[in-house]
Amino acid sequence: MLSLKSTQLLLLGGTLLAGCEPNKASESPKPNIMLIMLDDMGYSDLGCYGGEIQTPNIDQLAAKGIRFTQMHNSARCCPTRASLLTGHHPQAAGITGMGVNMSMNTATIAEVLKENGYHTGMTGKWHLSTTKALDDKDEHLRWLAHRADHGPFSPLENYPSNRGFEEHWGVIWGVVNFFDPFSLVHNEEAIKEVPDDFYMTDFITQKSIDLIDQFNQDDKPFFMYVAHTAPHWPLHALPEDIAKYKDTYKDGWEVLRKNRYKRMVEMGLIDSVNYKLPENSSGRSWDECQEKEYESACMAVHAAMIDRVDHGVGRIIQKLKETGQYENTIIMVLSDNGASYERGYPPGFDRPGFTRDSTIIEFNSPHPGPETTWNYIGRAWASASNTPFRYWKMESYEGGTATSFIVHWPAGLKGKENTINRGLAHVMDVMPTCLELSGATYPEMINGEKTIPPAGKSLMPLFLGETESIHDTLCWEHQRGRAIRIGDWKMSALPGESWELFHITEDHTEMNDLSAEMPEKVAEMNAAWEKWADSLNIKYRQYKQD
Repeated sequence: MLSLKSTQLLLLGGTLLAGCEPNKASESPKPNIMLIMLDDMGYSDLGCYGGEIQTPNIDQLAAKGIRFTQMHNSARCCPTRASLLTGHHPQAAGITGMGVNMSMNTATIAEVLKENGYHTGMTGKWHLSTTKALDDKDEHLRWLAHRADHGPFSPLENYPSNRGFEEHWGVIWGVVNFFDPFSLVHNEEAIKEVPDDFYMTDFITQKSIDLIDQFNQDDKPFFMYVAHTAPHWPLHALPEDIAKYKDTYKDGWEVLRKNRYKRMVEMGLIDSVNYKLPENSSGRSWDECQEKEYESACMAVHAAMIDRVDHGVGRIIQKLKETGQYENTIIMVLSDNGASYERGYPPGFDRPGFTRDSTIIEFNSPHPGPETTWNYIGRAWASASNTPFRYWKMESYEGGTATSFIVHWPAGLKGKENTINRGLAHVMDVMPTCLELSGATYPEMINGEKTIPPAGKSLMPLFLGETESIHDTLCWEHQRGRAIRIGDWKMSALPGESWELFHITEDHTEMNDLSAEMPEKVAEMNAAWEKWADSLNIKYRQYKQD
């Protein structure tokens, strides 16, 4: 149920819009809701978070909205996406590993809002259904290259179009060839051919624009989930975008990390006292790197991929303005985890070995970017992308779980322009926020099953400045990596390793491990983490403990 202050803001949004030229959005005080998710983007990649990548459109949303410094995700693609859409920890939503079905008894934002007067649309990456390789490896590679047809890409009941989305244009699996993606669908129907000039990011943008037009035909507000596949590997980008960054990364990851850190301090996002800058987590030195041209080329493509996403955000903003829906659309921009450390996987499962016309794909090519290449940024650039934090995607340290998070809503957040919010939050808080924004209530039943109430909390008190925090305690677990945050303290552990203890409010970059000095605090917090893990049936007894 909406708080009094939230309701007043929503009504104010409708009043403001009513004075403009007539349009569909002004007829309802309920805001449109748009989530824009990037895939494997580093914490400091965006310009408004200290990055050198050209993201003027997203930066403009930040300049007229709120930037969060302590928003967190679930460290990996599908766990975060499940948590975002359901308001649960990923394990409660059935995501206990990679490539598994999201539980049918955890309602998605789309399922709830669709039953409460909203249009619901999605573009881009799903990655929340069971995905299995074929038994025949050669036939599987043919399937990935569109040279064989093996029916639905996952169980149809867990396609987005059957989990609350009226329209879905995107991919079911988690990894794509950006120029000819595997598992591309419109609702349940496979899209078997794409034009010669196809590029996945532009496809997501255009379909988002089309849905805005489609949903603007009546009085209903919309919920839209724009789930980009960029900048997740493979490093595929358009030549004109790559050219912008040809020389940007020639000085290496250490210089990049220091430059970003300096800008972040100057912006007031972080301070140099409580956010000391750790060494690059890869342990690699640029001076000792023997492949500087190759490495800088990889990072240039990563930047180009984010640049193209930002270009699309600009087009979406323009469409919202043209249709009169900009003022009363709340836009949230974030990443599903930190930048990816991964590099060097051979063909198999979700990585094709050749293109549709049988051209062999060159893995770790010296010239990344085209469809016939398959590259990754690797650990050193990932650590730089996640400045100022340690580690990267998959790990439960801040480098894996911290995300840039921007909230923009002209009609509802007057006076909050260009502000920084330091409240502790998690992507599972987005679902309860959408419930409050829409005036919807969480259903007792969904898909014929009894639901579990969300664990997240509405972000509205943070948006409105009514409180400094909505969480005292947060926990994480992913593939044996784990973390717990209680007040000023955090413990983190790599998979199978012992806990490290940090006074996180004075050591946000997790550099000073106090576990040996404070065993009682470790035991206390470990007991709290184990209680949480038991509540979600997480099997952790084999983990190394102090």
